[in-house]
Amino acid sequence: MNKLSRKLFWRLSLLVCFVFVLSFLVNEYFLPKYMLYQKKMNLAALTGEMLQKDAAALVLDKNRLEQEYQVTIVSLDFNAAAGGNANVNAFNDAVRTQLNKEGITLAKFWITADSLDKLSRHEPVYKIYDQGKLETSYLVTLLNIGQTVFLVGDFVAHSEKSLQAVNRFNLYIAVGALLLTIGLSWLIARQIVRPLTAMQKTAEAISNLDFQTSDVRTGDEIELLSRSIDEMSLKLKEAREELQRQNDNLQTFISDISHELKTPIALIKAYSSGIRDGMDDGTFLGVIHKQADEMAGLVDRLLELARMKNDPNRPEAFDFQLLFGKVAAKYAIEIRRNRLAFEVETPEGGFSRVWSDSQKVETVLDNFMSNAVKYTADGRIKASFEERGGRLTFSVRNGTDGLLPEDIDNLWQPFYVRERSRNKRLSGTGLGLSIASTLLQKLGVPFSAVAQEEEIVFTFSLPLVSSEIQSDKKTLPPE
Repeated sequence: MNKLSRKLFWRLSLLVCFVFVLSFLVNEYFLPKYMLYQKKMNLAALTGEMLQKDAAALVLDKNRLEQEYQVTIVSLDFNAAAGGNANVNAFNDAVRTQLNKEGITLAKFWITADSLDKLSRHEPVYKIYDQGKLETSYLVTLLNIGQTVFLVGDFVAHSEKSLQAVNRFNLYIAVGALLLTIGLSWLIARQIVRPLTAMQKTAEAISNLDFQTSDVRTGDEIELLSRSIDEMSLKLKEAREELQRQNDNLQTFISDISHELKTPIALIKAYSSGIRDGMDDGTFLGVIHKQADEMAGLVDRLLELARMKNDPNRPEAFDFQLLFGKVAAKYAIEIRRNRLAFEVETPEGGFSRVWSDSQKVETVLDNFMSNAVKYTADGRIKASFEERGGRLTFSVRNGTDGLLPEDIDNLWQPFYVRERSRNKRLSGTGLGLSIASTLLQKLGVPFSAVAQEEEIVFTFSLPLVSSEIQSDKKTLPPE
């Protein structure tokens, strides 16, 4: 028996013992008085009814009153008791005779002269006679109504032996209740304690970072609690996996940024040593300046990435095609220089006003175009617009020499580059797509990168603004 079962057993046992002791004390000290009180109240009610009638009516109504109140009623002429002790004896004999006719024989019964005096004054007389070995008492009320004495009597059983029997029976009940308590504790251990034990083991496993679940099916609040613990375990597991992923990304980020800074630092050290040793041919300072600029540019991109995560959105209505044309114009020289085929596909008569933060969208487009220009494998780049479901979907695609699944998953990570597909002359830091994904997440718009045969397609969509809305209004577009 576990701790909870023992606790339930002892508490239920103490409750049974308390109820038994309380019942014993009540029976011993209060039950006899209560029974006598009930008898007196019954006789008082009968007396009140009898005093409202005359003697003749009471004689006729005697049988009904006896049955209704469960008493014995006898009557006799009061004049037989008038005038001294000899008449007292005669009155008592007359009363006994009437009681004997009713089948009542009393061991102890005597009506005194004082009682007769009260009757002569029409005052009621109340007496109780202990019958000794008969273990009963006889409760008597005497009334003088119209010179007819009515005796109302009722037996009151002595309760000692009855109480002993009741208390003995209660003792048997208490013993049986204790045995029942043991059985109930065992059942509770099976129906309640076992699920709690399973939940406790699950909680211990969670505290040891072993995110388990417990299949508890009780159909009550315990099952609801178990489900809450299971949900907590799953969410903690997901949070830990996400934290581990972020830690891995951080380690990769630190490794990558160290690698990116290592080369320019090494060059700066080498060329500065050459200047110190008098080996400068006039180009060393230029190389040092160029490497310093590259490191400064890298730091600026990193600061930009950190800033964008906290920069609030400033949505407005703007023409997406015009914005894209502005971005694409910056790469016209690079496209011509590298003899790239650049194609833009737009829907005929389409309306391209969207609602978003134009500065963030411009940065996203700039990074997508930069990525496409640097890494296209077949010299082709294609941008397209499509209106669908109240949104404008933009995609840019370029040729690739084949992507692995892990390449797609890592494209959005900082400093991730695929060296075999990179144009060395145009290669960058690998931060562009990471900045783009950070901004798109900040804007709350859907985006994706999908490999299709020998191409990779970057896509995102923005909510359209209806043609009736003027460009200078800051009204949210319909969803």
